[in-house]
Amino acid sequence: MTETAVESTADVIVVGAGPAGSTTAYWLAQAGLDVLLLEKTEFPREKVCGDGLTPRAVKQLVDMGIDVSTENGWLPNKGLRIIGGGVRLELDWPELASFPDYGLVRKRADFDELLARQAQKAGARLYENCNVSGPIQDRTGRITGVTAKVGPEKREVAFHAPLVVAADGNSTRLSLAMGLHRIESRPMGVAYRTYFTSPRHDDDYLESWLELWDTRGGQKKLLPGYGWIFGMGDGTSNVGLGILNSSPAFGDLNWREVLKSWCAGMPEEWGYTPENMTEPIRGAALPMAFNRQPHYTRGLLLVGDAGGMVNPFNGEGIAYAMESGQLAAGVIVQAMARITPEGRERALARYPQILKDTYGGYYTLGRAFVKMIGNDRVMRIAAERGLTHPVLMKFVLKLLANLTDPTGGDAADRIINGLAKVAPRA
Repeated sequence: MTETAVESTADVIVVGAGPAGSTTAYWLAQAGLDVLLLEKTEFPREKVCGDGLTPRAVKQLVDMGIDVSTENGWLPNKGLRIIGGGVRLELDWPELASFPDYGLVRKRADFDELLARQAQKAGARLYENCNVSGPIQDRTGRITGVTAKVGPEKREVAFHAPLVVAADGNSTRLSLAMGLHRIESRPMGVAYRTYFTSPRHDDDYLESWLELWDTRGGQKKLLPGYGWIFGMGDGTSNVGLGILNSSPAFGDLNWREVLKSWCAGMPEEWGYTPENMTEPIRGAALPMAFNRQPHYTRGLLLVGDAGGMVNPFNGEGIAYAMESGQLAAGVIVQAMARITPEGRERALARYPQILKDTYGGYYTLGRAFVKMIGNDRVMRIAAERGLTHPVLMKFVLKLLANLTDPTGGDAADRIINGLAKVAPRA
């Protein structure tokens, strides 16, 4: 049942009940802490996403005790189908000890609610229609709670806790109010998607198209991004595109029109036509590679999109949102068990370094990758030549999806892990 109290205190406040916030709240509640989970909207609610989950995200769901069976509404997939340069290549998810060998598809419209309800079952107190308006700070600038407008009547409410987690997405008004701004040099992407009624709805591979073109001025330039087609298993396909800001065309093109143009070139029998569109085209930003830091300061921890956790290689955000939530919860639980304020602060100050140890080197490689494919010629060569080498592409799949075993594994695992280890952790 959704909380309706006018004022409340807790051990931890989590702002935002997306994958990052709900996962954080779940693990905190599992450890016995009193957690407030504040969601500005009401479930079920829409969220722009491809709706495809890689094995990294599946692992997180399993860790949380989520039933991922087909009977519970999940559509499994075997891997990734890549199309480009006249080549069609199907790559199965790698067989690893650390991650499952399958992905899943589920609409975000009920995926996020499922996670939030799981956090509730663990003991988190969920407030829906609770729009956080700003931080409450003490004389030193440390956050000690948040103010919010609750319910249809938008009554002013104060929530108090010694620690607050910002899980309020790319816009993260809470982080901005605490003086944490985006690092402009870090990559940013955008995603646009819609749904079509289609006979391809039950595809057992996620499909990625590597050729999106800028045809303005009579020239044909390959854009740094990809289109996707993910069957939803419910009679519809999620069709969308993701583009990186490393292209000069990033701020100039109308991406809704690019998506429409791309769909218009699809085979007619697939049904990706305006009359089969079931929802309008919607877009969202993809904050990548730690583009907001520090991830802990003055009682505030950042998780998920609020901390720029999206993978710059492939635009995946859900797995990293959930993983960062679990990491943050682990740090908080340890900190709350310390006897002195100084001890708690030492434990909390480790959170940014834990994130950098986990993802820093890999994200540095990703930033280099983003710059490289911003060059039209590099992107063209990669699409035309790389896809003709299945062994190379299996390596690329592991790299782009960040799917390796940390110890042991095959040669590809050792190369990728080695590169990430020696790259600067920024």
